[in-house]
Amino acid sequence: MLFKQQVLLRQKLFVLGSLAIGSLLYLVARVGSLDRLQPLCPIDGRFGPRSQDEIPLRALQFKRGLLHEFRKGNATKEQIRLHNLVQQLPKAIIIGVRKGGTRALLEMLNLHPAVVKASQEIHFFDNDENYAKGIEWYRKKMPFSYPHQITIEKSPAYFITEEVPERIYKMNSSIKLLIIVREPTTRAISDYTQVLEGKERKNKTYYKFEKLAIDPNTCEVNTKYKAVRTSIYTKHLERWLKYFPIEQFHIVDGDRLITEPLPELQLVEKFLNLPPRISQYNLYFNATRGFYCLRFNIVFNKCLAGSKGRIHPEVDTSVITKLRKFFHPFNQKFYQITGRTFNWP
Repeated sequence: MLFKQQVLLRQKLFVLGSLAIGSLLYLVARVGSLDRLQPLCPIDGRFGPRSQDEIPLRALQFKRGLLHEFRKGNATKEQIRLHNLVQQLPKAIIIGVRKGGTRALLEMLNLHPAVVKASQEIHFFDNDENYAKGIEWYRKKMPFSYPHQITIEKSPAYFITEEVPERIYKMNSSIKLLIIVREPTTRAISDYTQVLEGKERKNKTYYKFEKLAIDPNTCEVNTKYKAVRTSIYTKHLERWLKYFPIEQFHIVDGDRLITEPLPELQLVEKFLNLPPRISQYNLYFNATRGFYCLRFNIVFNKCLAGSKGRIHPEVDTSVITKLRKFFHPFNQKFYQITGRTFNWP
């Protein structure tokens, strides 16, 4: 009798175990199918009632995988049509400044599942030859995206090129414009460092920074030196304000983006009217590289190229002091126009 009860018990356990395994396999298959279907949902539905700190891993994984294949040209027109993918003109542009952190900003914003970035600098509005090719040429340089996503490109030369504000205005007078700035003297030295490295790779000689930044005849700051001119932010911004109201600009603190990126990215999310999705999970400090790297999901991480974060050459302290004194009144005006104050000396 006892033996029969034990046999019946084993049979019941076996049946229950089989049902449990079957249910688990069904759920795994169901999740897989949902992963394939959910990214086509509208943005509001997809972002739903999630908490601010939750990472939409499925959306990120789907976007990195499928859209990457389209960027490589591995898709037919029929596949593009079926997935409802388009090449959209940008709804926001990082217009500058050079050596302010434009690449870092673009890559970090690309963490957001509603953002799709143009991988290369297009140089459409600042290059007469490219501009003559027309707006459709520009559109076809954009990545594939879903209609609800925001395409963003960055070309730092836009900020300082005279013709660009009017050209962008003619394309889209309501476009959102992002400017990332660093302390002007530091930015000028970083600009010089990049050019210096290029010269050294070609075994060419180059002047010291001090000789370029200071006019030897007057011993004053050389405003003809491009690295100095670019750091006079207010002069360039005033030209843009002839076409766009200040509300269409967002100023990003490039120095803070290096040391404390998340608050800066959250401000940009708000400016672009995006639901908050980038969290501390997506950013981790790489002690070897000396700056923050990006975490898209549990598998895929990314650091900026090794050319970022170059070591600056030593510059005479008297030249640094002279430059900071020169930039000071321009900085004050920049604070006044933008409504944002930085801790620049």
